[in-house]
Amino acid sequence: MSPQPDAIQIVNGLHRETAYTYYPILIVGAGESGIALGARLTAEGFDQFRIFERQAGLGGTWWSNRYPGVACDVPAAFYSFSFSPNYRWTSLHPEGAEIYEYLSAICEKYHFVDKIQFDTDVSELRWLDKEQIWEATLTYMVSGTGDLSRKEKERRIAENGKGSVYLKQEIVRARIVCSCAGGLVEPNAWPSSIPGRDTFEGPVFHSARWDHSVPLKDKNVVVIGTGCSAAQFVPLLTKEPYNAKSITQIMRSPPWVVPKPKEPFGRANYKKYSPALFSTVPGLAFLFRLLCFANAEKDWYTIFDDNSWNHKSRKNLEAQMVARMKAMVPEKYHEILTPNYSIGCKRRIFDAAWYECLNDPKIELTTKPITKLSPHSVTIGPGRQYPDPTDKESRVPTDEETIPADVIILGNGFEVTTWLHPLKIRGKNGDYMQDVWDARGGPQAYLGLAMDGFPNLFIIFGPNTATGHSSVILASENMIEYTIKVIKKILHGEVATAEVKKESEIAWTKTVQDRLKRTVFNGGCTLKSISHFGFTSQFQYAGRERDDESTSTSDAWDLSVYSGLEVDVGVGDGKVYTLIVKDEQAQDKRDDGREQAGINWEAQFRVGSQHGMGEETEGKKLWIPWSALKPTYRGKEKENAEKLRTSDIRRLGFMMRRSAYTYNRTPILSDSNGYVHSYFGSQQGHFRLVLRSVSARQEPSRSAETLQV
Repeated sequence: MSPQPDAIQIVNGLHRETAYTYYPILIVGAGESGIALGARLTAEGFDQFRIFERQAGLGGTWWSNRYPGVACDVPAAFYSFSFSPNYRWTSLHPEGAEIYEYLSAICEKYHFVDKIQFDTDVSELRWLDKEQIWEATLTYMVSGTGDLSRKEKERRIAENGKGSVYLKQEIVRARIVCSCAGGLVEPNAWPSSIPGRDTFEGPVFHSARWDHSVPLKDKNVVVIGTGCSAAQFVPLLTKEPYNAKSITQIMRSPPWVVPKPKEPFGRANYKKYSPALFSTVPGLAFLFRLLCFANAEKDWYTIFDDNSWNHKSRKNLEAQMVARMKAMVPEKYHEILTPNYSIGCKRRIFDAAWYECLNDPKIELTTKPITKLSPHSVTIGPGRQYPDPTDKESRVPTDEETIPADVIILGNGFEVTTWLHPLKIRGKNGDYMQDVWDARGGPQAYLGLAMDGFPNLFIIFGPNTATGHSSVILASENMIEYTIKVIKKILHGEVATAEVKKESEIAWTKTVQDRLKRTVFNGGCTLKSISHFGFTSQFQYAGRERDDESTSTSDAWDLSVYSGLEVDVGVGDGKVYTLIVKDEQAQDKRDDGREQAGINWEAQFRVGSQHGMGEETEGKKLWIPWSALKPTYRGKEKENAEKLRTSDIRRLGFMMRRSAYTYNRTPILSDSNGYVHSYFGSQQGHFRLVLRSVSARQEPSRSAETLQV
C-alpha cells in the first residue's frame, strides 16, 4: 500500500515489520519558524503536518531561556509575524514570557496545538530515492527530559540508565521535510580550560538552563561571560528578589555596547496607550513596524557594509560608544571595556542596565582568567585575557586573587559547531549534508533554503540568512512564503520532487561569498567571522557563535608564538587521516617561474588503530610539532617550513581529510592559556585541534603522544 500524498496515515498497518506512519509534511522544531510555518500552512487550508520538538514545550529559545531579565533586543513590533501582528505589547522590548505567550496564542489561533509533539528528537533523515520520500528516525524521550542539555542527559544516563532519558525510536516517512531547528540550542558546557570543576561544592548552571531553585540571597556569585544574556541578568542579581551578596563577572573581551532604543513618550505611556492606538488607528501599527525596519536597515549601510564611507561612519560611531562607556562606568573599567575590533564584527549588546550596574559596589568586572576552583572559592589570575598580557603600557591588573564563590553561572554561549547539528541528513546520493558542505568549503544553501541532492527538504533560516542587524522573524517569514509556493506544487501533484540545481546552488553561494567580502566581517574584524579558506557563514564567528564572544589580541594571531598542534582524538574508524594546514593567500614562485597561490603543509596519522607508537590514538592526545608538518610543494621545503611558523592564524585554513571526506573548521581562540581550538567532525570521526602557546606550555601534555617525524 502506497501512502496518499495529502493525508497523515498508517501504511501497512497489519504488517508490524513494514508498518510506518506517513506525514505529507514533517516539521523539525516548534520555535518561531516552526510555529510560523504551521500557521501559514493552516491558513492555506492544509493541516496534514506534524511538528516534532525535542524540548518539552513550544517557543524554541523563548522556552529554554528563562533567566532573570530575558527579553527581546529587537523592537517587538518588528519581532512578530506580519500575518498576525500583536498590538498589545507592553513595551518596545518585551520580556521572554510575553513573547512566549504571543507564540502560544498563534498556535491556538490557527488551531494546530495538537499538531505539535514534544520531547521528540528527529535524530536522522534519509532520502529513499526509489520511493521518492524521506525516512525519519524519531527518538522519544521521557517527559521533560527534552529540556536537558546533552551533558545533563549523559549524566542522568550514567547515574540511572538509558531508560531515564530515552524511551524508544520510531521510523516514519514524509513527503516533505522542513527543518525549523534553531541555531542556539545546546548550551556550552563547563569551559575545559578551567580546572577543578569537581572540587567546587556550589551549584553550577547555564543561563539557558537557569535553576530557579537555587537561592542567590546573600550568596557570592561568579558569572562567566559578558554576552547578551549576561548583560540582561547581571544587573538584576544584586536587587530584589535575588539580593546576591556579590557578583564577579569574568570577561574574555569587551563587547560593543550600544544604547537600547526607548519607547516613544516613555514606557508607561507606551504600555497605556499603544495597544488602543495600534488597534484603532488605520495603518499606524504598520507604519511603526516599517520605521523599525528602516532603522535596522540603516545599521547595515552605516556599520556592516565595507567601503571608505563605512570606515568613517564606523569610526565615528565607535568613538561615540567609547565616550558613552567612559561617561557611564568607573574609570578602572575604561581600558578593558574598549574593544580592539570594529563594531559589527560580533553581536552588539543593546543595553539599558549593564553599564550602569558596573557602578554597583557589589559587582566586579574582571578579565583575569579563572585558574583554580576550590570548594567555596575561585582563583583568578595570574594573567589577564584582555588586553594583551604582554602590553607593557596597560594598567589592567594581572595578579592572582582568590574570591569567595557560592554559585557559578555560565553565560558562555551555545554549541554551534555545525548547522543542523546534531541532526544527520543523508541525501539521494548517499552523502551526508555535513560532508557535502565540508567538501564545498562550508555551510551553504540556495537562498539559505535548499541544497542539491536533498529533494523536498527546506531549511528555514539556513546558512547566511541571519544578517546580524535585522529581525529573525522577517527572514524566516520570507523563507516560509517561498517554501509554501513550492510545497503546494508537490502536494497538488504537479511535481513529485523539488530540488535546486547544483550549478544554481554553487552560483548563489559564490555570489553571497563575494558580497560578504565587501562587509565588515572581511575588512574590519580582528576576530574573523570567516571560516576556512575565507568562507563566511553565520554562527561561525571563528568557528562558532558564543555569548562571551572570544577575541584575541594581535599577538595571539602570530603562529610563531605556538610550538605545535595537539590533536584530541575522539571517535575513529581505523583509517589514515591527513591534517592539512593551508595559507591560501601566500604567493610563491615555482621552479618554472609561475606563481603558486597558496602553500599546504600536511601530516598523517591513523585514528583508532596503530599509528607507529604501539598505542591506540582513539580517546588520546597526539602532539604534532611544526617539524612534522611537511610542505607539499617540493623544491622549497625549508623555505616553506619557515613560512608556516611566521604565518598569521587568520590566513590559515585547517583541514582534516580521510579519503573523500574533508572536515574543515577555522580555529577559535579558546582559553586564557593561549590555546586555540578547532573542531572537526562528521559521521566518520571527530577531533579537536589545539595550538599550544610557547609562553604558556612549551611541552605537550603528558597524555599526548608525539607524532614521529
